[in-house]
Amino acid sequence: MNESRREFIKKAAVVGTVATVGAMSAQATISHSSSIDGVVKGKSPKREITYAKTQHWDAYYQSAQ
Repeated sequence: MNESRREFIKKAAVVGTVATVGAMSAQATISHSSSIDGVVKGKSPKREITYAKTQHWDAYYQSAQ
């Protein structure tokens, strides 16, 4: 009886380790392929908006000068 418990614990530890390593490698693959250095790449055309004149920006630029 003790022998079967020990074998079960050994097998459960191995399966748990393999599952953890597999999940970690899958997560690393997914996160690496979707963005590199925080830049998300895609095929759709993207419009970059760097500045829109607003009252808040005017106040900021006046205080910065």
